[in-house]
Amino acid sequence: MIIAVNTRLLLPEKLEGIGRFTHENLKILTREHPEHQFVFIFDRNFSEEFVYSGNVRPIVCFPPARHPLLWYWYFDWSIPGILQKVKADLFFSPDGWLSLRTPVKSLPVIHDLNFFHLPELIPWQVRTYYNYFFPRFLHKAHRVATVSEFTRNDIITLFDYSKDQIDVVYNGASQGFHPIPPDDQQNVREHYARGCPYFLFVGLIHPRKNLSNLITAFNRFKQSVCSPVKLLIVGSKKWWTPDMQHAMNEAEYKEDIIFTGRVPEEELRRITASALSMVYVSHFEGFGIPLLEAMQCDIPVVTSAVTALPEVGGDAVLYVNPHDTESIKSAMLAVYSDSSLRKELIEKARVQRQKFSWEKTAGLLWKSMEKCF
Repeated sequence: MIIAVNTRLLLPEKLEGIGRFTHENLKILTREHPEHQFVFIFDRNFSEEFVYSGNVRPIVCFPPARHPLLWYWYFDWSIPGILQKVKADLFFSPDGWLSLRTPVKSLPVIHDLNFFHLPELIPWQVRTYYNYFFPRFLHKAHRVATVSEFTRNDIITLFDYSKDQIDVVYNGASQGFHPIPPDDQQNVREHYARGCPYFLFVGLIHPRKNLSNLITAFNRFKQSVCSPVKLLIVGSKKWWTPDMQHAMNEAEYKEDIIFTGRVPEEELRRITASALSMVYVSHFEGFGIPLLEAMQCDIPVVTSAVTALPEVGGDAVLYVNPHDTESIKSAMLAVYSDSSLRKELIEKARVQRQKFSWEKTAGLLWKSMEKCF
């Protein structure tokens, strides 16, 4: 079988959530199924690190797809020719986007529908593309994979899609995320947080990640307790907004809020394993990989009681109302001040995290692919 894969998000040192999903699963699938050929379709020069095994054939497809017009060109004019040329049996798209101009069976992975629930956070050109093409992608797909029951139900509700055609595959977290010794933790704190304990946020800085309320809640936490604790924010400021800037301007303890920007994965693992707590209070998530990464590091988690996050956290995290800064502040205060609570969350997380792994995800994805034939 020849499986063509949309790998345009496999970017060295720039693997966001979907890119990480793509990387981790293809690394496993290509090595576990040497009897099949995988054709990786990149939209720019690729790194050899993503050619995982001898049954991977990389192809560069013009143009670089980073704008709605180029997306259309890439998927509906360039991709069909490649699929025909390589005689693909299946087109697998980990980022959910398909070509409408090919007869090849297609399997997209839908991670979330945030662009339908929070359209005001999406640039109008992007929003227009999603609104027009996404229902057509679903109609085109032979089957659909998704990363949570929440998103499966969302697809069913919004698009009257058949439940039997959707496979839930979940996400995982790299085994590189694990606890590290106290001395190593202190070295990380010295390097990133002036030697102090810190709350941690990890992710692309985007309005739906709720950074404005997190910053305000942290400031209120600092006002309520005499503590050297910092807030460490790891991620690119690609979507920095006036609301976020206003929250920073108003924060009395802005000097205790530290932005690292994007960091290499090895550093991210050490930063996560050295945190006092992960605080991930998004408005909307299709899954929430940073929760799993923190749980694997024995780091307590504070997160939102909305969308797919309770599926990931189970009873092993502390839930908040993401719209209520007092709720977020109170949870941060509880995790900071109550060592018994931290221990309880860590013990429960050791059980909860066993439900998820990239090996399990890849196995479920393969079953979904097999159902296409």
